[in-house]
Amino acid sequence: MDLRTVSRSDLETLASPLLVVPVVGTGSDDAVLPELPAGLQALAERAGSDLSAGAGRRVWLRSGAEIGPERVAFLGVGKTGAEIDAETLRRFAARGVRLAEELRVAAVSVLLPEDSIVGASGAARAAAEGAVLAAWRFRESKTGAGEDEAPAAVTAVTIVAPTASFDAARDAVQVGGVLAEAENAARDLQSRPGNVATPSHLAAEAERLAEDAGMDVDIFGPERLRTERMEAILSVSRGSDEEARLIVMRHDGGEEGEAPLVLVGKGLTFDAGGISIKPAKGMEEMKFDMSGGAAVIAAMWAVARLGVRRNVIGVVPSSENLLSGSAMKPGDVLQTRNGRTVEVVNTDAEGRLILCDALDYAVGLDPEAIVDCATLTGAAVIGLGHQGSAVIGTDDGLVDELRAAGDRTGERCWPLPLWPEYRKQLESETADLKNVGGRPAGTITAACFLREFVGDVPWAHLDIAGTAYGDGGDLPYRRKGGYGVPTRLLVEWVRGRAG
Repeated sequence: MDLRTVSRSDLETLASPLLVVPVVGTGSDDAVLPELPAGLQALAERAGSDLSAGAGRRVWLRSGAEIGPERVAFLGVGKTGAEIDAETLRRFAARGVRLAEELRVAAVSVLLPEDSIVGASGAARAAAEGAVLAAWRFRESKTGAGEDEAPAAVTAVTIVAPTASFDAARDAVQVGGVLAEAENAARDLQSRPGNVATPSHLAAEAERLAEDAGMDVDIFGPERLRTERMEAILSVSRGSDEEARLIVMRHDGGEEGEAPLVLVGKGLTFDAGGISIKPAKGMEEMKFDMSGGAAVIAAMWAVARLGVRRNVIGVVPSSENLLSGSAMKPGDVLQTRNGRTVEVVNTDAEGRLILCDALDYAVGLDPEAIVDCATLTGAAVIGLGHQGSAVIGTDDGLVDELRAAGDRTGERCWPLPLWPEYRKQLESETADLKNVGGRPAGTITAACFLREFVGDVPWAHLDIAGTAYGDGGDLPYRRKGGYGVPTRLLVEWVRGRAG
């Protein structure tokens, strides 16, 4: 993506196939345009009563001018200046990109509203995020046959920022671009089919991104996993010919010896459920069960590219969960890395098994805090739908930080309790605990299981089962498939800790 920033003072001479102008307000009666050069103001007058500030309402015209934009679209923001927040601006810019696709132009310029509650820098960053996210498409498996009428791909975005705050806005656009590019990288990983995105592929992509950003990366194969006593990860992968991996990415941006922040992501590249096999309908979506791992890999890439001044480590356990004569069986008892034994009641509750060894490894890194993310439970979808992730943790301050980061990035999360009474549902007669606590409070009991492996380290768990992928919903910067959530949330949290 070619992403750049220009000053509002260059607006009238800006060479662009399409300029998107914000119409602020809530409808036709209160539509307010920004101050425009004479030529653009004349176009607005031609649009006349067709102008509307309603969110997504639009009218576009050819400029007819020899210089400047070829087309100008007046696009409703849906809010007044005092109500325009970062999410509103993401959606506004994303709708501009979608319009460019419809008009079959590869470049679009987006004029920022004059007022918002996030200031010029916040507006510039949000618009860059929305535009770059909206431009993403996954086409690696497409041959192009029969797609002559397909919308054009947008490959260039220009953010038109206020002249008085141009330098700050330009820097913010670059930050927003990095965050969105990282989330798009996570979407690419999510979207690849299971026969491509294997654990070894995930490890190779982590190595590629780490090299690009100047990070260290270490990949554990089966032999190293056995040396590290990661029997739970190895047990989940036994039913597959694909060998398990543990991916460790390191960004040394802080002081030497400073306790790191650790991000842990579930990298289950395909989940058939194992012996406790899933229904056939919808099983193809189980390629998305590595979404947490994809987000951590992408977040680490962004953290390094942004030069965040903290030590940050990303840990991604990765395997497949298939069934064969050597697969893990219901009733098996596993010994995890921290010594606890686990009775496998259901082999389709495998995510917590690969995570428990990874979390224990993370504890050994002497971190300041651990945040993990995983498509862990269907119960999270039942409880919160697709509007937010569940967040559960041992430290209220950490949970609050993640909620705030989610609000700022539009990747919202909502807390659930971790009361000690839930632990009883995991009691086993044959082992220290079992991997499933029954139907009641399924998201919470899954977190209770993970809690057994983090010791006294401040820890929080994001269950992204309802937010990692979907049909795109009503957000113009998402498409059917992987969403990349919670990549931007994780980076925002890390940047907040860096100060």
